[in-house]
Amino acid sequence: MDYVNSWKTNYKEDHMMFKRGRWISILIGSISAMFIFGSGFVFGFFLQNNFLPFSQIFGDPELNELFKPYIQAWEIIHEQYVDQPVDDVELIRGSINGLMNSLDDPYTAYMDPDEYEIQSNSLQGEYTGIGAWVDTTGEYLTIMSPMPDSPAEEAGLEPGDQIVGIDGEDVTSLDPVEVLQLVLGPAGTKVELTVQREGSDELLQFSIGRAVIPVPSVESEILDDETGYLRLYTFGSSTSEEAREAVNNFLDEGVEGLILDLRNNTGGYVDAAIDTASIFIEEGTIMIEEWGDGTRNEYNATGEVLIPEMPMVVIVNGGSASASEIVAGALQDYGRAELVGTQTFGKGLIQNWIPLVDENGAVRITTARWLTPDGRQIQGDGLTPDVIIELSDEDITNGDDIQLERAKSILEDLNK
Repeated sequence: MDYVNSWKTNYKEDHMMFKRGRWISILIGSISAMFIFGSGFVFGFFLQNNFLPFSQIFGDPELNELFKPYIQAWEIIHEQYVDQPVDDVELIRGSINGLMNSLDDPYTAYMDPDEYEIQSNSLQGEYTGIGAWVDTTGEYLTIMSPMPDSPAEEAGLEPGDQIVGIDGEDVTSLDPVEVLQLVLGPAGTKVELTVQREGSDELLQFSIGRAVIPVPSVESEILDDETGYLRLYTFGSSTSEEAREAVNNFLDEGVEGLILDLRNNTGGYVDAAIDTASIFIEEGTIMIEEWGDGTRNEYNATGEVLIPEMPMVVIVNGGSASASEIVAGALQDYGRAELVGTQTFGKGLIQNWIPLVDENGAVRITTARWLTPDGRQIQGDGLTPDVIIELSDEDITNGDDIQLERAKSILEDLNK
């Protein structure tokens, strides 16, 4: 999506994942964020008005000592910076951003109010942009996958395309999140993208109209009168409910097998992944959450299974990440379904999105890693399909989905 919940986020994302049983950690994170944000204004207020010396800002002497360089820097900016007055809100947001970046974790980050709104909306149903899932964690803003029937797809953007210019301006020196903000804009306007594509010696130019983009969640149809095809594009707030409705329709139509397509599904809500996996798995652990201190929390099937035994195949690829890997990993571990396609992305970390006070954006914090029911850690490695099928450039050009065809063939054999 035109949002960071990309392979590595979430948007991601990965992302607004308030986990069952973890409200205490979320509360602590929220209090910490509130403290960081609020203390900055305290610094500025007291320093500029000379109400208190350093030693009296905090009751804890160790904190006073620790924050001395920060407070000194704040004071220097207000006293000596050439362009006065400075924007205290922007200083605080920049401070929080630096705090997150210092952890050297690509998934832990600060989202300003605009970024937070974009990423939140992309999991709720629609947003304004060009209609593409993107990755903002690399050197350049990178297209993961255009959305079906979107302006990005119609213009010809492809997975792996790197955006190096916008409206004729070089953006290679900008952070990918900043580039994303330039791509987004009001519906009805256009953006000119300069793209670097692997295998092409020349930069490519695209003129793409922005629009209100309905974010697809679930697509379903019946293939060959007997096979249910269920494609999940993300794990948003309504995904599991829509998936259940589709499966019930399949049952009404008497389908004999199911293909679950998770290709280019970059993730979303963990709870949505657990609920979706529970459609196919009757009982047992779906995912194991492992915390930094080594403690673990198991997420079990909800008990609301619909098709515990119907033959099924799952299609995955390098764009299948995070929540989609949770579902695919559980189905593979239980022998509930064969995986067809290519190696998945390998995002095995979990983030909490914690809104900051007074609508000042949010912080996204990596809190734990997750494992499959068998204890496999997929971070960096991904899931290896049971049947590896690569799509060639010729297959893509000709519209030949040999991965789907192989999945149908496997189902036919299972039903014999």
